[in-house]
Amino acid sequence: MSLADRSRWDARHAAVGPAVPMPPDALRGREELLPAGGRVLDVACGRGAVAVWLAQRGLAVDAVDVSGAGLDTGRALAARAGVEVRFVEADLDEGLPVSGPYDVVVCQRFRDPALYPALAAALAPGGLLVITVLSEVNDEPGPFRAARGELVAAFADLDHLAASEGNGEAALVARAPA
Repeated sequence: MSLADRSRWDARHAAVGPAVPMPPDALRGREELLPAGGRVLDVACGRGAVAVWLAQRGLAVDAVDVSGAGLDTGRALAARAGVEVRFVEADLDEGLPVSGPYDVVVCQRFRDPALYPALAAALAPGGLLVITVLSEVNDEPGPFRAARGELVAAFADLDHLAASEGNGEAALVARAPA
């Protein structure tokens, strides 16, 4: 990622108020799929809202993002919530800076097809993948938008629990083989 991209994300995260813990979009209404404990990787965690929500459920969370400003917001949110999250500043263009296995891998609103194999490989046996990306389905095409069927095809080796596409968004909840 270029320095300009990092600066753009820092400015974007710094320009908004405090974050609020929230579940990842694809998991809403499916929270029972989360394990009672274990390790979680939140990829491109932004301001840490999902990471803190997961930590509040007793999960050990590693949260990765390129934006120092976003991570600072996440750290403040975790402190206010009284939970621990390990925030890692890293450029995901260089790959995942952490290693699994993880019981849950979450990726909310970040699309990098080159990372898809690493996301699947980071899952523990029986681990849960929760991913939501921008999509071309019912929206305009673009470099940051998934083509129709992209997530289902990219994670074909996982057991698909829920998949949706529409209104410019694609989501997949899937489980690694046990």
